[in-house]
Amino acid sequence: MASFNMTCGIRLKNGHATARGFTLLELLVVLVVMGILLGMVSINAIPNTKKALLDDAQRIALLLQLAREEAIVRNRPVAFEMDSEQFRFYVRSDSSWQPLTDNDLFRERSFRKTPLVITMQPAPAKAGLPLKIIFGREPVDKPFVLTLTFEGASVSIQADGLGHFAVESL
Repeated sequence: MASFNMTCGIRLKNGHATARGFTLLELLVVLVVMGILLGMVSINAIPNTKKALLDDAQRIALLLQLAREEAIVRNRPVAFEMDSEQFRFYVRSDSSWQPLTDNDLFRERSFRKTPLVITMQPAPAKAGLPLKIIFGREPVDKPFVLTLTFEGASVSIQADGLGHFAVESL
């Protein structure tokens, strides 16, 4: 004869306890874990244009600082070139610009969101893309503001001419 214990949800059969189903606490824990996982997936699945643009701008600011220092250390001009899809670095050899390939940090990279609208103040001597910023051997350069825009989101990279680059969301 089987009897049922109402307090713990265990059915007794022939003197042995057998568990049936899940407790309410176990179900609640599973629901909480599923809710947390679903929240993380939905946050990561929805692309955030402003964040992607800000991340690219911060990466560029750090690489520009490194490129400036590289020009001083190599005692050769280093150029940063970008278009609406990607950016790259060059070093000046005796007669031409060569891609900077001996350091993985300066490899060619693509932007996360493309195509970007790129503006620079003061305006460069050569209008249009690709935009080229050249760092000389001198520790002082001209200050500039580089603005990246994609679908209404904008960020700026401000260079003070002394090697400091600041990123600001607009």
